[in-house]
Amino acid sequence: MAEEKKVAAKKAAPKAASAKKAAPKAEKVAKPAEPAYVNRLVKKYKEQVVPALIKEFGYTSPMQAPKFEKIVINIGVGDATQNAKALEDSVAELAAITGQAPVITKAKKSIATFKLREGQAIGCKVTLRGTRMYEFYDKLVSIALPRVRDFRGVSKNAFDGHGNYTLGVKEQLIFPEIDYDKVSKIRGMDVVIVTTAQTDEEAFALLREMGMPFKK
Repeated sequence: MAEEKKVAAKKAAPKAASAKKAAPKAEKVAKPAEPAYVNRLVKKYKEQVVPALIKEFGYTSPMQAPKFEKIVINIGVGDATQNAKALEDSVAELAAITGQAPVITKAKKSIATFKLREGQAIGCKVTLRGTRMYEFYDKLVSIALPRVRDFRGVSKNAFDGHGNYTLGVKEQLIFPEIDYDKVSKIRGMDVVIVTTAQTDEEAFALLREMGMPFKK
């Protein structure tokens, strides 16, 4: 009887193996693709700002509407000539604010009055483009500027005649990334918004539509 069971088991084994092979594989359920990240200001520019500019200036194509090209943030560190740590602190703060590694700026010529030598490090700057540029601008107009004490809006007269706008920030503390307790010295910075606008009038309209809080 035992031998008959062994023989029966051997005959059944190939059938079981073939049954496993024949069983259809479970189909993998494809996960729905996550939507690509789109900055809210980029979306606003395409859906609201461009139509508004076309209506105001009579452009015949959306491509004629001015847009942001880059934003340059510069911090001057005059005391870096005597204190190297001052420059290190400014570099770290600017990196925290912008999310990008700053470039050290150096003196183009020697000035004996200020004990400044040509090529000496005197500050740092960051040039933002693309998504980081829009994210910084969004943070600037939505969070940072409203935190300025007695803020009543920015000047309308800071355009350079070529569609670019320069904004002076008196202290880095208005940015949420900066911890007041860790700041060694209050420093200002220049924010230059470079646009493709041909005139200051077009640049003003672009910045206005993008939420820049100009003085009324």
